Amino acid sequence: MAITRIGNIANTIPDNSIANSKFADIVNFKNIIINGDMSIAQRSTSVASITTSGYYTLDRFQTLISSLGTWTQSQSTDVPTGEGFATSLKMDCTTTDASPSASDRLVVRQLFEGQNLQYLKKGTANAISLTASFWVKSTKTGTFIVELFDVDNQRQISASYTVNTTNTWEKKTVTFAGDTTGALDNNNGESFQINFWLGAGTDFSSGTLNTTWNSNTNANRAVGQVNIADSTSNDWYITGVQLEAGTTASDFEFLPHDVNLQRCWRYFEKIANGGEDPDAVIGSGGYVYQTNVLAVNYQWYPKRAAPSIYQTSGTNYFRYQRDGATEDFNSIKIYIPNYLNGLIYSDDGFTGTSGSNGWVQLNNNSSAYLGLNAEL
Repeated sequence: MAITRIGNIANTIPDNSIANSKFADIVNFKNIIINGDMSIAQRSTSVASITTSGYYTLDRFQTLISSLGTWTQSQSTDVPTGEGFATSLKMDCTTTDASPSASDRLVVRQLFEGQNLQYLKKGTANAISLTASFWVKSTKTGTFIVELFDVDNQRQISASYTVNTTNTWEKKTVTFAGDTTGALDNNNGESFQINFWLGAGTDFSSGTLNTTWNSNTNANRAVGQVNIADSTSNDWYITGVQLEAGTTASDFEFLPHDVNLQRCWRYFEKIANGGEDPDAVIGSGGYVYQTNVLAVNYQWYPKRAAPSIYQTSGTNYFRYQRDGATEDFNSIKIYIPNYLNGLIYSDDGFTGTSGSNGWVQLNNNSSAYLGLNAEL
C-alpha cells in the first residue's frame, strides 16, 4: 500500500491502482482541436442561407465556401450513441450545385497558431506524426478528404476516408507523417489548418491525391472527394474531432465546459445576445465626453490579438442609461484595443448630456448581438 497526499488529506490506495486506471494515460490538452465536441456555439446555434466563408455557429470551426451550393449550419443534438457527446456540427444543403465549376469548394476547417504547435518539431529530422480521429455521419456515401495545410510554408498532406453507410455515425481515424521540411512560425498568427473537404471543383481535384508532405499543388488536395452539394437531401455531421501527436488515436479528451469556453474566448467572446437576454447589460462606467460620443472602458478575456467588434446593429439596438434618463443608439465601435482591454464607444445615432455617467445595455431587442472577434 502507498500513502498519497492531496492538500492536507492523506489517502491510502493500492500501489497499482493508478497504473491500472485509464487516467494514467491522460495528457492534458493533448487535443490540438479546440471545441472538438461541438459544445460551444457563442454566435448562434443555427444559421441559414450560407453562401460565403466565415464563422457561423460552432466556435473555432470556420466554413470556407466558394460558389458550391447554399447551406444551413447548426449545432445539432444528433450524436453517436453512448460516446459521451451531446452535440455535433451539421451542414444541410438547401440549394444544390450538382456541376461545380473548377474553382468551387466547400470546406469545414480549424486554424491554429504556430506558437501552439512548436512541440511537433515540424521542419526538423524529429518531426512528430499527427493522428486525426472523429465521428462523422452523412447521407452521402463515398470518399471524403481530410487535409493538413502548413500556411507558413505552403505545404500540405491529404488523406481519404470513406463514409460507408448512409445516415449512420462512423468513427474515422487517419494518421499523417511528420513533416521534416518547413518550421512553423513561433507567433500568434495562422500557421496551420485541418480541412474537412465536402466538395471540390477540378482546381482542387484533378491531379493525384497528395498523401505525403509536399509543396502545395491545389489540384492534388482533394482528389476523389464526393460532392455533397448535389442534392438538398444531403446532410453532413461531425463531432468528437481530435488531432493529437503520435500514430495512434486515443480516447477523446473531454474538457470541463468552462475550460472549453475559455479556450474559445481567446478567439471570440460573446458580450451580449438579445436572443438570450434582450436587456443585457454590456458595461458600466459609461461616460459621455461629447454630446454625440459615448465611451465605456471595457476589459475582456485575454485575446489572441487586439479584437474587433462583432455585432448586429440597427436603429436603437443599444441604450445608454443614467439617472433615470435614457439615450438610444444604433451600433458600437472599438478604440485603441489591445489583447486585454480597450474603449468601446458609439457616435452612431447617439445624443447625450456631456459629462454624464451611466451604463450601456441592449435596448430590449432580441436581434441585437455584441461580441469581440480575434479569430485567425
